[in-house]
This record gives sequence, C-alpha cells and structure tokens, in this order.
Amino acid sequence: MARRYSGNMNGERYLANTNTKEVHDLDNENNNCQIDEIIAAGHDMPYNSLDEAQNDGYDNGHYCIGNSER
Repeated sequence: MARRYSGNMNGERYLANTNTKEVHDLDNENNNCQIDEIIAAGHDMPYNSLDEAQNDGYDNGHYCIGNSER
C-alpha cells in the first residue's frame, strides 16, 4: 500500500485511529488495517514517529506492527 495525502494525512508514515486508539504503519500496511475507511470516517491522526504515537497512548496495530498490548 502507500502513504496517504487525504484526510489529515500528509505523507506521514504512521496513522493513528482516534476511534480504536491503534496506530498503523503505512510502510507495512495490511488490507485488514482498513486505512481508507479510517480516513473516510475522520478518525485519522498522523504521526512521523511510532514512539510519539505510543507516548500519546496508541497501541500497535495488530496486522502492520504487531506486539499489540490489548
């Protein structure tokens, strides 16, 4: 898949879902991540750093990052 330039995204590597509190890696995206649906629903929060998203309380996406704590 590819990085996005729609919704709140401007080419950032990580997309956090404000609804589920999960962060997704767009460089390792899986179809199960449902990135386009997250953006369409307006639940997208961009991040350039996984550490930054995790520090803001987001958990790893199961399919694209792994090691989810939920």
